Amino acid sequence: MSRVPEIPGTRIPARTERDAWLKENVARICQVDHHRFPGSQPVSFARGDLAKLEAQDFWVCEKSDGIRVLLFVHTDPASGSQAVYLIDRKNDYYGLDGFFFPHHENPKMPLQNTIVDGELVFDVDPRTNQETLRFLAFDCLVVNNQNIMARPLDKRYGRLKEWFYKPYAKMKQEFNHITQTHPFDIRVKEISLSYHAEQIFAEMPNLHHGNDGLIYTCVNTPYNPATDPNILKWKPPSENSIDFKLVLRFPPLANDPSKPDFHAKPVFLLHVWCGDTKYEQYDRMHVEDDEWEKMKSAGEQYDDRIVEVHWDSTRNYWRMMRFRDDKPNGNHRTVVENIIQSIADGVEKDTLLERSSAIRTAWKKRLTQPPPSGTVAPSAPARPPNAKAPPPLDLRYGRLAKSVYSKVGGPPTVAGMKR
Repeated sequence: MSRVPEIPGTRIPARTERDAWLKENVARICQVDHHRFPGSQPVSFARGDLAKLEAQDFWVCEKSDGIRVLLFVHTDPASGSQAVYLIDRKNDYYGLDGFFFPHHENPKMPLQNTIVDGELVFDVDPRTNQETLRFLAFDCLVVNNQNIMARPLDKRYGRLKEWFYKPYAKMKQEFNHITQTHPFDIRVKEISLSYHAEQIFAEMPNLHHGNDGLIYTCVNTPYNPATDPNILKWKPPSENSIDFKLVLRFPPLANDPSKPDFHAKPVFLLHVWCGDTKYEQYDRMHVEDDEWEKMKSAGEQYDDRIVEVHWDSTRNYWRMMRFRDDKPNGNHRTVVENIIQSIADGVEKDTLLERSSAIRTAWKKRLTQPPPSGTVAPSAPARPPNAKAPPPLDLRYGRLAKSVYSKVGGPPTVAGMKR
């Protein structure tokens, strides 16, 4: 399993005026009535979802072994200064220095408020073993002050590429030296049609970061800032994992039963999250004696920490995989029950690939069907007959500065339009 990156940047202290202001702004531009993490969450793939892949259009990509974050670009409309943040699943904000994102129409101007969904991974060069921290973008909630969450995935992905990534990539190509100030590289994750799962599997060994499954996302549904049944997380049943809170219970001292014996091997209890701050004991995690000795020598905290575990079906117990400090809580009890059901009723890789032909046939059949009755294709906006086309613009990049608070140069009015 790949090493999980730490989130770069300066963490904004929680419950401060700046933290509250950022969360209020994100809630406003995402058009949600809460200040929680606005990212969508997948559900575990179950056998019944094979029929869903036939009935609806889905896209598929590899499930990267990284850390989920949202990239938030905030631009002051008065000064043009940009501030860039990462938002993790705990809804903590991290301020970043060094970035500038140009406008898609006029790269002299800054891109306006934008929120991009993605994940941070470590890409490791197989020849030099050098690590590169990379943000893989795969969806877009808001771009240039336009909330596009209600649009289907193909439209959101198009805006992600055309309005967010291409202007940035072009700027990097022309001004390669600016990448030296960036805390990480940015790429757009490649996504394929759902019946190309075999191709995704074939390409996985060539990727420079870890991966542990597939993500299927429905094309025709909006972005849901919550657990979304239209985003399916597939893993081999034996590799499905669950996040619990680990609680250590030590036996009493032999000579003083009122005190715990911290040198003895404890019982490793897994507590399941029941909402708010409530946890309940769910099961135990198995730890070998030699593993416990290594834990003690590491000097790291294990008690009261979120851990990712998997079920060892050959020995019938839970085994620890890694800490999940990026998560504020373990999986909710309802999610745990769904994952356990997917382990028991899971879909193996061969079964998934065998269904690809039927999924492709159903997809092609939908393409030949006429649109629903009464649907009228939108027409292109007409220009008044005497209207003149605006003069061509000589586009250039504005000043680049290390600080995200620097002002970006550029005329306030272009071709009669206020910028």
